[in-house]
Amino acid sequence: MRGSADAELVLDAAMATFLDFGIRRATMTEIAHRAGIGVATVYRRFPKKSGLVQATVTREVQRFIADVDSKIAHASTPTEQVVECFVAFVVGAREHPLLRRILATDPEVVLPALTVSGGPVVGLGRAYVADKIRRLQGSDAGSVEETEMVAEMFARLAQSMVLTPDGRIPSSDDDATRAFARRHIAPLVVPAR
Repeated sequence: MRGSADAELVLDAAMATFLDFGIRRATMTEIAHRAGIGVATVYRRFPKKSGLVQATVTREVQRFIADVDSKIAHASTPTEQVVECFVAFVVGAREHPLLRRILATDPEVVLPALTVSGGPVVGLGRAYVADKIRRLQGSDAGSVEETEMVAEMFARLAQSMVLTPDGRIPSSDDDATRAFARRHIAPLVVPAR
């Protein structure tokens, strides 16, 4: 392939194909067709479909994190940053087309990675949230262990909300989600002054 531009072209085609057919039914041939390149070229870049799935999902996670970061960057106080981070995650989990498609049509693909083999996902979420907590708290940050435990609670809550969005925690009304986060989530992160 000619480089990263071609890789992005394949990832774009893979994303579109996964959304239309689901992961199981998507073929490398269809992805190559949508990318406008030969299937052999796709296989040279991604020898296995699982590698292409992983690359596509990784790119979507990176985009998701960048979106969350952009939303909290506009918040004026640490409390509002926590609130907007929570809302951005809930909205993203609720509306992300690939996540919704996979959970609806190919749950056997994603459920093991979010449940019995979900340690790496929880670890990734914990590391991301712990970094945000340390930045928000600055010199008021508690112990590393305490920060990691609070971050893991967030990661596990997020994981649970992805898997089971219905419940008492508001997830379909952004204003109610903000109110919930302001009352219950922010006090865990932002020290009282």
